[in-house]
Amino acid sequence: MPDAKFSDPRLAPLYDLFEGDRADLDAYVSIAEEFDAGRILDVGCGTGVFALMLAERGHRVIGVDPAAASIEIARSKPGAGEVRFLVGDATSLPPMQVDLATMTGNVAQVFLSDSEWVATLAGIHEALRPGGLLVFESRDPARRVWEEWRRDWAPEHIEVAGVGVVESWAEVTNADAPYVTFEGAVTFPDGTVVPTSSTLRFRERGDIEATLTAAGFQVDEVRDAPDRPGHEFVFIAARR
Repeated sequence: MPDAKFSDPRLAPLYDLFEGDRADLDAYVSIAEEFDAGRILDVGCGTGVFALMLAERGHRVIGVDPAAASIEIARSKPGAGEVRFLVGDATSLPPMQVDLATMTGNVAQVFLSDSEWVATLAGIHEALRPGGLLVFESRDPARRVWEEWRRDWAPEHIEVAGVGVVESWAEVTNADAPYVTFEGAVTFPDGTVVPTSSTLRFRERGDIEATLTAAGFQVDEVRDAPDRPGHEFVFIAARR
C-alpha cells in the first residue's frame, strides 16, 4: 500500500509543499534529452512533477501511480492535459511502446518482495520499444543513509493557504537490512493527526543488475547521482 503521504486525500495536496525544490529531477530531464526520448513512461509519477517537466519540454508522457489521490493532484495542475495520467502500476499498463521508462526518487525501492520487483520490471519491459531504455535510481546500501536520517530528520512546519501551519515529522523505526522503515505523522491546525509509514528495500548493485538481465534488459551504464554523489546508483538499461 502507498504511504498515506501519497494516497490520503488530506495529505496528497501537501506533498509538493513539503518536498520543495526538486532539483534532483534535472538529471533525468537531461537523460531524456540525451537519448532523444520522444515517448516516456514515468512509473510512480506521484503528483506529476517530473511528468509535467517533461511534457513542458515537448516529450509525450504517460504517468502511472497506484495512489489515486496523487494522480488527482497531478491531473489538476497546469499543463496536465498534455500528460496521460493513469492510476495503477507497471503491471497494469495499457499497450504502449515508449522510448524511455523512468523511476525517480525512491520509487525503485518501494517494491519489497522479489516477486513485486520482477513483475514491475516485466511490465516496464513490455511497455518499452525494442532498444528502449529504463532509467532509475537506487540508494547504495553501503552508505547506510538511514543512519543520517536518524540523526538529521526534524519536524517540518509549513504554512498552507486556507489551512494554517501544518507539521510533518518522521523517524526511522526499523533498520533490518535490506529493509528500512520510517514512520511519522502529519498534524493539522485543528488537531487532526494522520499517521504515515513507508518501507524501502536497499538492494545491492549486483542484485539489481542480475534481475535486470533476467528480465530481458542489458545494463548499458551505472552512473552516479549528481545531486547525491557516491550515495546512489543510476541504472541505464536497454530492452533487449
